[in-house]
Amino acid sequence: MRIDKNYKKIFFLFLIISLSFAVFLSPFASSLPDGLEKVAESKNFINKQFKLHGFDLFEYYNFKLIKDEKISTAFSGFVGTVMVFFITYLVFRLISKK
Repeated sequence: MRIDKNYKKIFFLFLIISLSFAVFLSPFASSLPDGLEKVAESKNFINKQFKLHGFDLFEYYNFKLIKDEKISTAFSGFVGTVMVFFITYLVFRLISKK
């Protein structure tokens, strides 16, 4: 599989665009439950979240250490976007070596 040599530039351009959306638009997202949350409520497993040592750092798309809700949501969007792009970048690196 051949991957264009300019994929890094394109990849980081999309990262910047995605981070812009995540940081600047996520604080204005609807507070109504999304599809997954609605199913979790209806099937009664909403409170069975993954917790690391009893502490849920990103509960309800907010970073608990930041008190301002809009900034907290923007930070969660930033962290989530960076994590997804980092994993995607690693996969592309593995694919391009073959």
